[in-house]
Amino acid sequence: MISPVPAPPSPLRPSGCALLVRTDFSNERSWEALCEGVRTPSEDDFLATVDIVDDDAYRDLTATQLRNLYPDPHPVGPYFFFVADADAVASAEHPLLVVPVPYPEPEYAYLNEPPRATFRVVVARLWSVENNLSLANMDWAEFAHSVDEDGVFRGF
Repeated sequence: MISPVPAPPSPLRPSGCALLVRTDFSNERSWEALCEGVRTPSEDDFLATVDIVDDDAYRDLTATQLRNLYPDPHPVGPYFFFVADADAVASAEHPLLVVPVPYPEPEYAYLNEPPRATFRVVVARLWSVENNLSLANMDWAEFAHSVDEDGVFRGF
């Protein structure tokens, strides 16, 4: 008997706030700790505004595969999303992958070049990346160029 081919995952649905997509399901306790970190305000009471996508359909997908499932950004952004992959779940710092989404408006096309590279952010600093990129207080390069040697943003 031939096993049926699984259906491709549904497209990600931009909601007007950043998505946090879970792709690693290896450690439920670590995932719960990561989610608790997302919900915990900073010392100055800042909090990331994210929609958590916890769906087994996205298991083991790469950033590129997820980006291909993110057809069009919400009209007002954000132009990025976060991924809780194996590296994020395995580490106590939970370094989430930050994935850019191209700006669709022609007048902002210059912001897509050179290509914005992915970087990681520890869950304790997720609020900084999400808040500042969503409000355009800072740009992608400011965060991408402020990562540590391991490619993880831990703050300024």
